[in-house]
Amino acid sequence: MSQMHQETALSRCPNCEEPLESGDLFCGACGYDLSVVPAPPQDHPTIAMTMPVEGGAPGGTAASGPGAPTAAASGSVEWSAAPVAGRSEPPAPGGAPVHAPAGVRFDRPKASGPGLSSDSGAASVSGPGSGSGDFELAAPVAPDPRTSAGAAFPEAALTPPEGTKLCVACRAGHVDPDGYCENCGHAQPRERDHMEQELGSVAAVSDRGLRHHRNEDSFAVSTTALPDGSPAVVAIVCDGVSSASRPDEASAAAAIAANESLLESLPRGAHPQQAMHEAIVAAAESVNSLAHDDGRAQEHEPHHHQNAPACTLVGAVMAGGLLVVGWVGDSRVYWVPDDRTTPPARLTEDDSWAAQMVATGLMNEAEAYADERAHAITGWLGADAYELEPHTASFKPDRPGLVVVCTDGLWNYAESAAEMAAVVPPDAHERPLHGAQVLVGHALDGGGHDNVTVALLPFAVPPQGAGSAYSTA
Repeated sequence: MSQMHQETALSRCPNCEEPLESGDLFCGACGYDLSVVPAPPQDHPTIAMTMPVEGGAPGGTAASGPGAPTAAASGSVEWSAAPVAGRSEPPAPGGAPVHAPAGVRFDRPKASGPGLSSDSGAASVSGPGSGSGDFELAAPVAPDPRTSAGAAFPEAALTPPEGTKLCVACRAGHVDPDGYCENCGHAQPRERDHMEQELGSVAAVSDRGLRHHRNEDSFAVSTTALPDGSPAVVAIVCDGVSSASRPDEASAAAAIAANESLLESLPRGAHPQQAMHEAIVAAAESVNSLAHDDGRAQEHEPHHHQNAPACTLVGAVMAGGLLVVGWVGDSRVYWVPDDRTTPPARLTEDDSWAAQMVATGLMNEAEAYADERAHAITGWLGADAYELEPHTASFKPDRPGLVVVCTDGLWNYAESAAEMAAVVPPDAHERPLHGAQVLVGHALDGGGHDNVTVALLPFAVPPQGAGSAYSTA
């Protein structure tokens, strides 16, 4: 769904050695950004050097004798060893190579008059006796934050300033305000990469998945009271359209707007089905407003083609013994009875190419969903959408059960109602947060090819409740 970076050919994560699948952009275990893994260096042999001794030919010309430079078969040159300034050990015997300290390399000498010397201001190592034979040293590399701070104050290297985040990749660098490590440059996990919330009897979990660089899903869960004091429970789930600009902002704006609209209309006595319709309209208006902020869009994603932000929406409200669902797009609501001997049901119909083919009788469901166009959506929220057609439906369950509100990141791995019921934990109505975590884990175990979001609402029926009602609009 998201803008794809160049695929990596790595078989394991360079950071944690976790096995990778073809097409992974990020490590599913540690979040390592695989698109910034440097290409392996070309195979250039290292030139081993020793220092020239007194009596070497001026100007770098050929000389003979025990201390003269010798040409290796590869064409490299070795110079006799000389002690490095500030070192106490004796010179390497027999012209053995002098190994540079960590972070420093020896360069080839530059000819400068009768002797050899480095450029002005460059660090140098001098040969014995004549004062000639100085060699330029490369500029020292940036200090390692894991060791440099601790040279004088060991505790400083171990204790970052209060409130400072450490990089999840190198575990040493501090994270700058833009979310990147100041040491290794690794992009840090965003706050939205994994979100969980439990509020009374409703819970939701959202996860980035294993293939995308950010989470473009969003959700909102809330509770309120009707005018008679009875409770109302709300769950909204939105899925950003990745081919659009700023899909993460679109989904967040839609979830917030729809939730706020329901929290305003339900307490004043609006019918839950009408309140859901109004909430979808409010969400659409919120997403449409993002299209007018072109300057910010360019700053947010400078290399992404610019079109209107867009997302899908699905929601559920439990109020007054009714279960009301509303949707635009291909996110879904499932009903899973507590009594697993009774059949589960899918309560929404996708706004998708596959659903249209099935509805018109041009294909059966198996044929339609096997087509590569199956998941192309025909309805969404956004300024470039077709005429907005919010779908709502009202149910009156006659038995307790669980309402599953989810994006296609989950139902792709449990498409039918029976498949969804099979992966819902038996105790999910008592532990909705745990149940949502298990369902997200099911999607990740299946491959996690998309962002995954699910909200669970246990529906309790009073003992005298009987019969069912259904209407759509």
